[in-house]
Amino acid sequence: MFDAPANLLRLFGITRVFLRHGALFALEGRGPGWSAWLRRWTRADHRDLRPGQRLAAALQALGPTFIKLGQALSTRPDLVGEEVAADLSDLQDNLPPFPAEQARAIIEAELDQPISEIFAHFDDQPVAAASIAQVHFATTADGQEVAVKILRPGVEAIFERDIALFAWLARLAETLLPQIRRLRGPEVIRTFEESVTQEMDLRFEAAAAAEMAENFAGDDELRIPAIDWQRTSKRVMTLERIAGISIDEVDGLSAAGHSPLEVVRKAAAAFFNMVFRDGFFHADLHPGNLFVGKEGELIAVDFGITGRVDQQTRLILAEMLLGFLNGNYRRVAEVHFEAGWVPADKSVDMFTQACRSIAEPILGRPSNQISVARLLGQLFEVTETFAMETQPQLLLLQKSMLVAEGIGRRLAPDVNMWELARPLIENWMVAHLGPAAKVKDSVASFISTIESLPRLVANAERTVEVLRHGGIKLDRESVRDMGRRRGIFPAWLPWVLVIVLLYLLWRR
Repeated sequence: MFDAPANLLRLFGITRVFLRHGALFALEGRGPGWSAWLRRWTRADHRDLRPGQRLAAALQALGPTFIKLGQALSTRPDLVGEEVAADLSDLQDNLPPFPAEQARAIIEAELDQPISEIFAHFDDQPVAAASIAQVHFATTADGQEVAVKILRPGVEAIFERDIALFAWLARLAETLLPQIRRLRGPEVIRTFEESVTQEMDLRFEAAAAAEMAENFAGDDELRIPAIDWQRTSKRVMTLERIAGISIDEVDGLSAAGHSPLEVVRKAAAAFFNMVFRDGFFHADLHPGNLFVGKEGELIAVDFGITGRVDQQTRLILAEMLLGFLNGNYRRVAEVHFEAGWVPADKSVDMFTQACRSIAEPILGRPSNQISVARLLGQLFEVTETFAMETQPQLLLLQKSMLVAEGIGRRLAPDVNMWELARPLIENWMVAHLGPAAKVKDSVASFISTIESLPRLVANAERTVEVLRHGGIKLDRESVRDMGRRRGIFPAWLPWVLVIVLLYLLWRR
């Protein structure tokens, strides 16, 4: 009842922060009077920044939820434009640390023991402080060096309040602007909410790390720190402390004897295996979360943000990428229609032309300058013309690819990391899209159909029994609904059902 007034009041405060940081740049094109008025309100030290930098600063000032929202928007160049999305990808997820006394109290409350019994030593000075949690080093009683991640006090209430506002705004925007419904704003907010909610339960992060460690068991090229489950709960996570060089410290890697080219090759292989082999990937692999160990192995940390791509989407994505790389833009367009991502009433020929217009400028560059992530990003930008619905499962992937490409270029500017992973990509495509794979899928589908026949017959027999004992009762609304849906079934289907029912009655 009081949501709207409270949300409007909160929105007023947010608008004031945006105004002071010059983040209302969308209004600057309304006329010279608007631009002058907005500039007058903008802080002097923000006036010469790019729009995306001003927006990032405003979101940083608004706190944890808005920092996370900015990171989510960095995956949506279709909404905010490529330049703003790139600036938001640099949004620093850090806040002043909370006191060590609070960190100790949270640990003791969560693990239900005095901290002196949990750790032989606990370092009060945090090594990192982000919007959701901060990290301290510690040593266990048996001498194990660990890192302890502790949820920021009160952060759950802050997120709950802010996400309720975002959801309200998304619903309001769809009501006032029906043309933006294809962007599926409320669904995007729900996805964002699910992601953040999981990130605030450190048991989920621990489980994600453990799952990825299982996926890469026996792989000498990527290592995941072990989780100390006995010292892990909803608000506390303890894991093996790692030692390594940040993947973007080129000079440090070379001084330690690591080949930057080999590091890029390992990163490309690890990313490919996460996405295509496992369908489960680390979605926040910035340089602060990826290190190179003593033996040259990659070490990934911070699994608060992960993404999943189901088998069907992986196959669609593989065919789409293969079509782009081979210049078969017609096939790229057909894949989108077959997947249902573009409505059937749109023109395949026009979408083919759009795909060519996106790909040719990118794929025509030298190999080391080709960006698959940019290709996907620009594909999302043309979605409005073809009423293509947002695919949330690809947004995190596109952002992750962009970050991975940035790391690859910093380490080895003359190399395209996707070319290094090309043998893996081709082998996977042959295994999953080749004739043998199609035969295997057809056999599996046939077996599944055969296995379902007894269930279908049993259901039909139950229907016969219902008909013999008084029939099926439908209310008026159900009858009206069936009338509205008549067109979705083929005309011959009722006759087939009649024949099946008569046959079952005859058997009795």
